[in-house]
Amino acid sequence: MTFDEIIDFRASNRKFDPEVPVPAEVIEKALKHATLAPNSSNMQLWEFHWTKSPEAKAKMVEACLSQMAARSAQEMVVFVTRRDLWRKRRQWHLDWIDKDAERIGDPNARSIKLRRKYYGSLMPVFYFNDGFGLMGIFRRVTTFFVGLRRPIVRGEGHAGQRISVHKSCALAAENFMLSCAAQGFHTCPMEGFDAKMVKKQLKLPRGAEINMVIAVGKGTKEGFWGPRRRVADEEVIFRH
Repeated sequence: MTFDEIIDFRASNRKFDPEVPVPAEVIEKALKHATLAPNSSNMQLWEFHWTKSPEAKAKMVEACLSQMAARSAQEMVVFVTRRDLWRKRRQWHLDWIDKDAERIGDPNARSIKLRRKYYGSLMPVFYFNDGFGLMGIFRRVTTFFVGLRRPIVRGEGHAGQRISVHKSCALAAENFMLSCAAQGFHTCPMEGFDAKMVKKQLKLPRGAEINMVIAVGKGTKEGFWGPRRRVADEEVIFRH
């Protein structure tokens, strides 16, 4: 399909054909495409949990309130944010920077020094949090005064960090759904679920958060709740 055809095909379907299975290679490919999504500072603070076994699927259907999209889904994938893994991802970057420095034979190359400063110094400032919210206050105050003189990314606390990682995870989810569409299968991103149950089923740590659960299958005519409608372009598209 062309890109226009993929966009047109990818419409949320809430009832899937029980007679049409989704080949495992379709999900595998879509998951790989999800990992290639753009994300903040390439920190990749996400995880994708594919519930494959019948037992896992049954529990996920219950956690998704037994809605039709979940009950009829052939496959389900849970998109999870992992803000708590920032230290591990930061070290992954630093290790690659060292390898790149060795590869080019110049540890003081400008690109190496800039990347090392970015991940070595800036990432801790952006992601570190203490138990009292003092680091968030420090970020906001510091960037406020710097922002009086020049443009700067404004410092945020827990809320700003959560928004950032959830935006990145949602981009990965969109990649996943477009990939499924390109392979001829429909999806339905679900926000109606018991997050506590989902986390318990997947054995996720406290710092993980559920972004969305995506049901996958061959859509049916009944699964489309009427024609796709959008508000007028003038209400959402602005040109400056």
